[in-house]
Amino acid sequence: MSLSLTIAAIWALVANVLAMTPSKDHHWRNAYALIAIGIPIVGYVTWQHGPWVGLLVLAAGVSVLRWPVIYLGRWIKRRTLR
Repeated sequence: MSLSLTIAAIWALVANVLAMTPSKDHHWRNAYALIAIGIPIVGYVTWQHGPWVGLLVLAAGVSVLRWPVIYLGRWIKRRTLR
């Protein structure tokens, strides 16, 4: 396995461990950190393996961080329908 896919797998493992820990802010600080770290990882995977594998890794990240994506979609929908 290449370095970029190994890093993406470690990111997914850390994300799942963080999801199992208790949090007072409903894991939003963890989500922000995971997003900030995950975006360059997706870029690195895309650079090494091409856009299709990059899209698969992006989809895996979105499935882990689904609530920030849902709230982003709601925010965009609210902004565009005014």
